[in-house]
Amino acid sequence: MKVVIIGGVAGGATAAARIRRLDEQAEIVVFERSGYISYANCGLPYYIGGVIEDPEALTLQTPESFFSRFRVHMRVRHEVTAIRPEQKTVCVKNLDTGESFEESYDRLILSPGAKPTQPRLPGSGLPNVFTLRTVEDTFRIKDYIQKNHPASAVLAGGGFIGLELAENLRELGLEVTIVQRPRQLMNPFDPDMAAFIHGEVRRHGIKLALGRTVEGFAPHGSGVDVLLKDEAPLHAGMVVLAIGVTPDTALARDAGLELGLKGSIVVNDRMETSAPGIYAVGDAVQVKHSVTGEDAVISLAGPANKQGRIAADNICGGGSRYLGSQGSSVIKVFGLTAAATGVNETNAKKAGLAADKVVLSPMSRAGYYPGGRVMTMKVVFEKETYRLLGAQIVGYEGVDKRIDVLATAIRAGLKATQLKDLDLAYAPPYSSAKDPVNMAGFMVDNIAGGVLRQWHLEDVPALPRDGSAALLDVRTPQEFGRGHVEGFQNIPVDELREQLGELEPGRPVYVMCQSGLRSYIACRILAGHGFTAYNFSGGYRFYDAVTHDRCLIERAAACGMDQ
Repeated sequence: MKVVIIGGVAGGATAAARIRRLDEQAEIVVFERSGYISYANCGLPYYIGGVIEDPEALTLQTPESFFSRFRVHMRVRHEVTAIRPEQKTVCVKNLDTGESFEESYDRLILSPGAKPTQPRLPGSGLPNVFTLRTVEDTFRIKDYIQKNHPASAVLAGGGFIGLELAENLRELGLEVTIVQRPRQLMNPFDPDMAAFIHGEVRRHGIKLALGRTVEGFAPHGSGVDVLLKDEAPLHAGMVVLAIGVTPDTALARDAGLELGLKGSIVVNDRMETSAPGIYAVGDAVQVKHSVTGEDAVISLAGPANKQGRIAADNICGGGSRYLGSQGSSVIKVFGLTAAATGVNETNAKKAGLAADKVVLSPMSRAGYYPGGRVMTMKVVFEKETYRLLGAQIVGYEGVDKRIDVLATAIRAGLKATQLKDLDLAYAPPYSSAKDPVNMAGFMVDNIAGGVLRQWHLEDVPALPRDGSAALLDVRTPQEFGRGHVEGFQNIPVDELREQLGELEPGRPVYVMCQSGLRSYIACRILAGHGFTAYNFSGGYRFYDAVTHDRCLIERAAACGMDQ
């Protein structure tokens, strides 16, 4: 059996190694357009910033080491220009010599990945306007910085690559501005959770120009002007386009394969395309979202590697199935860690799901153990069924651990109420006896049992301020004095029983504290005395962070200036 693989990075390299492990006699040929194989896309910004010093560390394998171990022919700088399914051949061009030839196959795997989204903007070909996707892109950016010493950079796009590159450029001393058409960074997160990411990048001196549209670029002295719609241009020493990625599927389209969302390749759960004998994996394929069941394109290394293994299994006579992607991801933002899995509240509602959520601010370790930090968790679930839909966490330690537990719970089909039953490891340096994941489960279980009634940030404008309800802040007077929501009266939770006479019986009470814990206790006290009480989800800490972020975004939009 002869297997040809187009693309030698995550999915393609994984498939090649797996085929060899299953079939020692198979002939395996990989064509990779770039000069590198099996490289870590996610590490590229950290080489530019100097965190990764050795360029060879970016590549997990070389063509020589891959052949030595697996006897796989890795042909770099070879571009496949056409696929001929009827003849079972591909047309290949050697980019170094210009030679063109045909290669036959018994099975073909497409792993072309995705390419940076590049809208046809005037000036996008300027020498100081870059994209970042390959090792070669990385070297070009690093060389430009070392030779030209730009003082500033504008990044068009605020996703994973844009945010990681912004951090690394800032650490090099550049003034950095992120321009983004959406009014938030990191779309896997809901806008309220993205507020904490915005706060971290602002604290490190990065400017945000959110809700802006880039219309082109123009040379300006030794730098470049970024042309914005209806606003004055931004000047910078260099620009990096990080708007997103698009499935690189021109070969599949020209070969007549069925395409789906964003031009991605349609595959079944065996990673088979519409053409017999042809498989596809990685960023170029359409998959099912394992939570919503909808078609999706999810460009992440984890799914690509799994898909490569599954395609290899099936080529070698196995019966592996891909069960869908849920988009689990994590990113370092200076000292912050932000992670998400499943669907966020925004996308759950777009998918027609009746979504509810809990927001909590637990400590990363036992409160009495030094060094703990607060994290912000948002767990999204389906009303009535309590099916776990997704989660987002932003914090400084222990975030990745908790998101992996929640990702596993989603994959296992656990309900949000069952999070309380998880038996998780505990020691004071690592967690509390009630782990944050357990705490989220306790909260959802209280909702399911009618013990907890919530109100949320989006309910603030509609709060009854005509005296038909009580608005109660149960923090200390000192906390209340440092900031509170207009119209709320302050009765500390420890004094509430003695001051119940200040609340009119029969009227609902909307309660708030710093994190949501004391207000929950207050709600239980009130319920025990015949009141109907609602607890604010997330607490004043959450309210203050999100409303402050929205204020900055609105102010910048009104003034036409960067934040």
